[in-house]
Amino acid sequence: MSATPPKRSRRSIDASLGFTRLIVEFGVLSSFLFSLVLFVNGTVRTVTLIWAELPHFASAAAGKELLIAAIEQTDNLLIATALLIISIGMQELFVGRIGNVPTWLHIASFDDLKQKLLGIVVVALAVKFFSVAVKWESGPSLDILTFGAAVAAVMLATGMYSYILPRLGHHAADEPEPQSAQDS
Repeated sequence: MSATPPKRSRRSIDASLGFTRLIVEFGVLSSFLFSLVLFVNGTVRTVTLIWAELPHFASAAAGKELLIAAIEQTDNLLIATALLIISIGMQELFVGRIGNVPTWLHIASFDDLKQKLLGIVVVALAVKFFSVAVKWESGPSLDILTFGAAVAAVMLATGMYSYILPRLGHHAADEPEPQSAQDS
């Protein structure tokens, strides 16, 4: 006589594992809050800087200050957007679909979430380099060249990973299963 485990223990295991979805909500909430704070912070900083530059609005110094601030604001917005995408993606992957988001923002898999974030990382790196280049006045050219080479290397590695990532998931599914000796 074989003993079968009671169904009740299986349900309790499923219930406790199902409860872990709520743990993900902490990550969703923290990512969303950081995103919200960065959006609000960027808006307040933008309004404050523009207000402070109004008396000197026509000067070249004000123009450069506003240009640098605009580039830094773009960097801030990209990071805030990445955090928002992480929040939405984790919610969709672990808890359930969110109804009121654009279709391009629906996340179908963890690889899909990574692809969206990799695109933002590459753009954020380009904006960061642009910000440094605009602020750079003089000094050893090797400094900005080294920084640019480092940014380019990270962008290249990210691009290669982004190119390879989708192919890794589909490679195994596209290959036919080997036939066993018994099937012949």
